[in-house]
Amino acid sequence: MAPSAVVSDTESIEARAAAIVPKEVSHAKHGHELANKTPLQAMSHGDVALAGIPKFPDFASKRQWQLEHMAAAFRHWYREDYIEGMSGHISVRDPEHHDAFWTNPLGKHFGLLKASDMILVDLDGEVIGGNRTKPPNTAGFLIHAAVHKARPDVHAVCHNHSIHGKAWSVFGRRLEMLTQDSCKFRGDAHSVYNSYGGVVLGPEEGELIAEALGPKGKGCILRNHGLLTVGRTVDEAAFLYTSMERSCRVQLLAEAAAANGLAKVPITDEEAQFNFDVESDPEICYCEFQVYYDLEDELTKGDFKN
Repeated sequence: MAPSAVVSDTESIEARAAAIVPKEVSHAKHGHELANKTPLQAMSHGDVALAGIPKFPDFASKRQWQLEHMAAAFRHWYREDYIEGMSGHISVRDPEHHDAFWTNPLGKHFGLLKASDMILVDLDGEVIGGNRTKPPNTAGFLIHAAVHKARPDVHAVCHNHSIHGKAWSVFGRRLEMLTQDSCKFRGDAHSVYNSYGGVVLGPEEGELIAEALGPKGKGCILRNHGLLTVGRTVDEAAFLYTSMERSCRVQLLAEAAAANGLAKVPITDEEAQFNFDVESDPEICYCEFQVYYDLEDELTKGDFKN
């Protein structure tokens, strides 16, 4: 009779855990994979590479493109169930007026948002363009304005109160490098704002969040609150948000298993750095979001672009 791999129910959790010993193998040193190639070129096998972030001949065409992709990001949030009443906001810096950003109106469901719904607000809080039928979210303005002021390299900011991000935030802990996906947030690419000052209705809390994000941060876990991500494009910031939310979910599941005696095996620093160099690249993150954009375009026949 062939030997069985089934573990008896009478065996202890400790015995099961002890029986699972990760095997370390020798890996070649990384670096050659990206020699003379961008991460996007390295990811694309063969002679044809995915197109990265597009370029535009004028501000008007780039602005419309940004607004359409911003609306698609909200539609994606709806499909992922990142919705709780009026909470949650995205901002995108205007391509022409760098001291102003577009954001969503307060009180409109993410699943209904279109490009024409967005509001243009300057960094002093004045509405200077776009939709004037609904106001922007005060908390949204204060958080996003602080980040845009502190980080001129950032063109888009996403903040929401999704379930697993909120759940992990209560521990006030960073994500561990447990999976390939979480490596996007290695080192100073993510941080924890380890305080909570209530609903953001004054500038101080927004400034503290921007400070916690830091000069190189791609994401920040806001304790007892939610998640915040940034990017060169709204596509990058939106994809990083989904990736951080799912990494929080994985962390919670891993912690639950670890509480029953199973040992976590983190990714080594070298492998985590290599994954970070590839997976967190702005062009890669932009392309990652296009699968969601294309789905939304197909399902809605482009309704969100209007």
